[in-house]
Amino acid sequence: MSIRQQLADALRQAQKAQDRRTTATLRLVLAALKDRDIAARGQGETVGEGELLQLLARMVRQREEAARQFRAGNRPELAAREEAEIEVIARFLPRAMSPAETEAAIERAIAQVEASGLKDMARVMAALKRDHPGRIDTARASALVKRRLA
Repeated sequence: MSIRQQLADALRQAQKAQDRRTTATLRLVLAALKDRDIAARGQGETVGEGELLQLLARMVRQREEAARQFRAGNRPELAAREEAEIEVIARFLPRAMSPAETEAAIERAIAQVEASGLKDMARVMAALKRDHPGRIDTARASALVKRRLA
């Protein structure tokens, strides 16, 4: 079953259960996906599963940052709301790669694109994003790739 279908099914279930937080979060996710579909349609593209996973991962990162800022601003109730949204969105993401898996994926990507220096970093990152959508922490991977290619 596609992630789109899983999101739609989860929204229907949340509505039936009158779960306001889950319903609101899933509506936000589906609205962001629809916006991305509209933007892609103008370019003659479609949004694939990989790009959808990237969108979900980006939404989780945004909420993590917001929760951090709310905690720093002594607003625990708003941080808790952001964390609840993270839990809903994270249900649709695949399991994140472990540090060892990330290292191995980086080595494979470097070999695959035959990277020899920092000038090849963009190609390595593109290969990682393509091969491991939604599973790899791109910020952490970027730092590791940079260190490895330096």
